[in-house]
Amino acid sequence: MYKFFNLFRKSADLEQKAHKTSDPNLHIIFGGRPTASGVSITGENALSIPAALQAIRLVAENIGSLPCKLYHDLEQGKAVAKNHTAQRIVHNRANSWTSAGQLRTDLTRDALIYGSGFAKVVRSSDGRPLELVRLKPGTVSVFEDSLADLPPIYRVTEAGGTVDYPHTEILDIRPFANKSLVSLGREAIGLSSILEDHAAKLFAGGAKPPAVLSNANTIPSEQGVGEKVVKRLKENYRTAQSDGFKVPLVLDDGWTYAQMALASTDAQFLENRVFQIDDIARIFGIPPHMLFELSRATWSNAEQMSATFMQLCLRPWLDRWQDAYATVLLTEDEQDEYSFEFVIDDLQRADTKTRAEVFSTLVSSRVMTPNEVRAAMNMPPMEGGDELVNPFTTSTAAPAIPAPATDISKDISND
Repeated sequence: MYKFFNLFRKSADLEQKAHKTSDPNLHIIFGGRPTASGVSITGENALSIPAALQAIRLVAENIGSLPCKLYHDLEQGKAVAKNHTAQRIVHNRANSWTSAGQLRTDLTRDALIYGSGFAKVVRSSDGRPLELVRLKPGTVSVFEDSLADLPPIYRVTEAGGTVDYPHTEILDIRPFANKSLVSLGREAIGLSSILEDHAAKLFAGGAKPPAVLSNANTIPSEQGVGEKVVKRLKENYRTAQSDGFKVPLVLDDGWTYAQMALASTDAQFLENRVFQIDDIARIFGIPPHMLFELSRATWSNAEQMSATFMQLCLRPWLDRWQDAYATVLLTEDEQDEYSFEFVIDDLQRADTKTRAEVFSTLVSSRVMTPNEVRAAMNMPPMEGGDELVNPFTTSTAAPAIPAPATDISKDISND
């Protein structure tokens, strides 16, 4: 119904929701938006901040590394829909030059930095999806109807001009609040940039001012004598410094030389840098120890924080991807029978001892067969391993043959 109504939608009724003049994402794409600290933060220069780089890389690459499969609901259970073209797109190759995982990595990165990650669906003549092609940031504008609750229209800038696509033709990945997390956290990232720049300049100068030249005597600067003396002293100092102080620094007229040391209060500077790592971790919802800030990490809480990363950070992203895939790769009828699902076992793997205990419990509880466990461990199946039996209580040995009964009365009579 909405497709028919779309034919009569007027451009005046459409409101552009992405990349408005007041939208922070516009500054992220075409130029950095100034922060209170005076640093302009763009999507690209945010990657020069180590903590932000690690956070963006961690989320994007983990989303890309997790396998995604298309399942078909059966009367009992479900099975991988190997014959559906969408299975190949999400599990193997998004197109001939991009793997499915690489496309997810690129679009998640675009969403984190620019506020949206877009890909266009390429279909066959009968409407089946064949490929997903990434659209570069800044080439897509999103329009929504200001009068009716209708799906958005995507205006894409292509070689031949602009083309409008319905929501079923453009894969759209967006973060929380539909805004770039770099834009939302630009103040914290900008402050981290200032601290890093200050540290680089500080240590480039030996982490302290080189020296102080002082004179207790009053110099009659009004006669220009003081300026000439100071200029001469600077030249002497630069000459001695350029030669590695192989020549002596000669001072006259009561001038003294004092070597400077780093003040103890400057140690708080390091604390500020550590706090900025925590702040950037909050922006992206990542445990600080995953940004290699290990001051509060212990053997006992690191594993729990890793589980938190999966549940509170990656899970919402995976849900967005599953919904976006279903919107563009499945018809409305297919959405009732098919579903996309990420395989997250790799991120939930524990150490060898814990895995062995878990698999043993699942087999003994008759939840998994031995061959299913072997498949999870990338091992070939074994004969007789498809039965749901408890190896700890079930024996395959032949039952023992009871000994023949003895006639006790005959034995007594013989005696």
